Amino acid sequence: MEKARNHILVSAQPRFHQSAPEIQAYGSVSHILPLELEEPVRLEITERLNQLLADTITLRDLYKKSHWQVAGPTFYQLHLLFDKHFEQQSELVDAIAERIQLLGGISLAMAPDVAETTRIPRPPRGREEVPVQLSRLLDAHQIIIRDCRTFASRASRLGDDGTNDLIVSQVLRSNELQTWFLSEHLVNVPLVEAESNGRKPHTLP
Repeated sequence: MEKARNHILVSAQPRFHQSAPEIQAYGSVSHILPLELEEPVRLEITERLNQLLADTITLRDLYKKSHWQVAGPTFYQLHLLFDKHFEQQSELVDAIAERIQLLGGISLAMAPDVAETTRIPRPPRGREEVPVQLSRLLDAHQIIIRDCRTFASRASRLGDDGTNDLIVSQVLRSNELQTWFLSEHLVNVPLVEAESNGRKPHTLP
């Protein structure tokens, strides 16, 4: 009888259109791992990590938009730079989301949820000039960097050294480095002749 029952339950036929209640609500934390962090600490940390996640996802996608739409004489350099920064931000997205899950929380994942949560302003759909693209990216970095500095200190005070390390050694340092690379593209310097060489600019007769 037992063999017959098992034979009925096991089948190679896919079962489509399944549905069931959530197994964990967003905004809660589970109690699976013995992390020596109290539930109120993990609730606060995962909430702040989800805010950082939403902003990082938005910045990542802003880099891809800029990569696709950049135009002008610096196209090649910025096309490559934007894509490199996109890949680096993608790695940060995974690291932040995994930290949320490790702490027993639920990470944001879907675009509408990210759009509702991020503090980074939404760009227009159309193409913008390079200085505007760069300024928009730098403003987004500033939002994340400012948050990282206060968040890292808070995580340290709460005894969550793992989150503090993630923020400082990965998120903050990556955003600082990318900010440097972007800022250099907004420095207005001559391309072929220095203005401070003591010579008057050459003019045609």
